[in-house]
Amino acid sequence: MARIAVMREAWADAAVPLPGYETAGAAGADLRANLPEAVRAAGLRLEPMQRLLVPTGLRLAIPEGYEVQLRPRSGLALKHGVTLANAPGTIDSDYRGPLGVILVNLGAEPFVVGHGARIAQMVVAAVVQAGFDVVGALAETARGAGGFGSTGTG
Repeated sequence: MARIAVMREAWADAAVPLPGYETAGAAGADLRANLPEAVRAAGLRLEPMQRLLVPTGLRLAIPEGYEVQLRPRSGLALKHGVTLANAPGTIDSDYRGPLGVILVNLGAEPFVVGHGARIAQMVVAAVVQAGFDVVGALAETARGAGGFGSTGTG
């Protein structure tokens, strides 16, 4: 099991739970909004088609050879049209800055991000870095250069 060191920002509310897996079979750990004290009571209002960087109050030390992927929460997407603008977001093992989540409201109504609300899922994944070689030709395959929709419908 990979272990990730977590540090709270000095301003962050320590009562907001750390990322956690809600069920034994969960692939993603729920990540929560940790809002600055001045906006905790009201939350952050996200208008339709607006993007917003939502703070988590956390910084991570991800082990080398791993990444953290940020993914949308299906309930927010279905019920409110709120998802991640850059899904999946990638946090590299050498990044030590503040962890924020870029939410976008694709719904028709404003959405308020509450303090402590679950806003995304974190998936820890192994990383393989590849080497890249320039060649004169690529090996042939049955699919060849067939792109979008080339393998049929449905």
